[in-house]
Amino acid sequence: MSENWDLVVVGGGSGGLACAQRAARHGARVALAEPGPLGGTCVNVGCVPKKLMFHAADVASVLADAPDYGFALDVRGHDWAALKARRDAYIGRLRGIYAENLAGSGATLMRAAARLAGPGRVDIGGTTHAARHVVIATGGRPSVPAVPGAEAGVTSDGFFALEARPSAVAIVGSGYVAAELSGVFAALGSRVTVAIRGERMLRDFDEMLSLRLAAAMQADGIAIETAARPAALERAAGGLTLALADGRRLGPFDCVVWAIGREPNVAGLGLAEAGVALGPGGEIATDAWQDTSVAGIHAIGDVTGRSGLTPVAISAGRRLADRLFGGQPDARLDYRLIPTVVFSHPPLGTVGLTEAEARAEYGDAAEVFRHDFMPLYHGLTARRRRAEVKLVTAGPERRIVGLHAIGMGADELLQGFAVALRLGATKRDFDDTVAIHPTSAEELVTLPG
Repeated sequence: MSENWDLVVVGGGSGGLACAQRAARHGARVALAEPGPLGGTCVNVGCVPKKLMFHAADVASVLADAPDYGFALDVRGHDWAALKARRDAYIGRLRGIYAENLAGSGATLMRAAARLAGPGRVDIGGTTHAARHVVIATGGRPSVPAVPGAEAGVTSDGFFALEARPSAVAIVGSGYVAAELSGVFAALGSRVTVAIRGERMLRDFDEMLSLRLAAAMQADGIAIETAARPAALERAAGGLTLALADGRRLGPFDCVVWAIGREPNVAGLGLAEAGVALGPGGEIATDAWQDTSVAGIHAIGDVTGRSGLTPVAISAGRRLADRLFGGQPDARLDYRLIPTVVFSHPPLGTVGLTEAEARAEYGDAAEVFRHDFMPLYHGLTARRRRAEVKLVTAGPERRIVGLHAIGMGADELLQGFAVALRLGATKRDFDDTVAIHPTSAEELVTLPG
């Protein structure tokens, strides 16, 4: 064996880095194995570059609204390649910062793939190391449908590799990736069609958010094809045609993006040989403490299939390190009331139960308070975009168990309200809070009832 470690982290994404750095700062001897770019999905082909593209789309919208605010502009189009170059350079700098922070914590970075090699052992780049604890944090990857011609499409990873903006694009999927990328493409000038398997976007979100977002997307010229199950993707001289199971044919398109979900990165890790149990979706099964079925082996982040969000992976990783090496035996992540934002156009935010979930759990004790309104920004614009908010309460004290908002600023307002829900805020608490006027956030503390 080469070396003995207190902790070996397999995977250098957000969760793995957070866990490794926290453990090292607690005094543990830590090695992190990652053959690819540091930062994982979030930094390289996820949250960060996605949010930059969201901002680019927002700039396009503001430029379109500028005449309504008295500006005479001569906009000469958009340079996708220039945006990509600046975005990629920024991501490159972030990778360097991640490496510096990891080294500064005292953890050792090993640029090699790793796999479990027996009890308390990890093979890293062909060398076996001993480890008291191993954390699997290898994340996930975009799924591709098993249909003929699927290789002609791209995933969200491929979206960030595009050197030019496609004139006509189809996005297959109804989740947050489909919602976000469709808004970017449309704002920057592409003709966009979204093909969804069911009847509504974001089907796991509160119905208010789904319906309001679909209306906004269609107002932006995005076509939404429902009950659309891909049967094949065909390439011809005119472009790509998406053939559906019911006989419909969509296209031609310059680009087709598969946004049908993600699957855990578990191949090649030696999990079966080590006896690590997997869940029904191929994810690593973990308990409330991030422990797997094998003592000393833990897993965090997207590879566990639990709430695939970067801050969740970071929080789970830090708390695990605190428990294992920081003298905090009760430290673990509470997966309840996790706030979520979709950077669609308009953005939306949600925390807690949907209306349907609350009614199923609390019955007649569930109450709903909602309001739709026109944000002041759109008071002067020809482009009219209404916003909407909803509070879901339970019990006679009207404790808030769900909060949902869509519209300008919904992404930023959610964080503070998520804190309020974790503290057990009631409708009366919101009513007794002085509103900040004029804002969209004030609508949540001025709801009648």
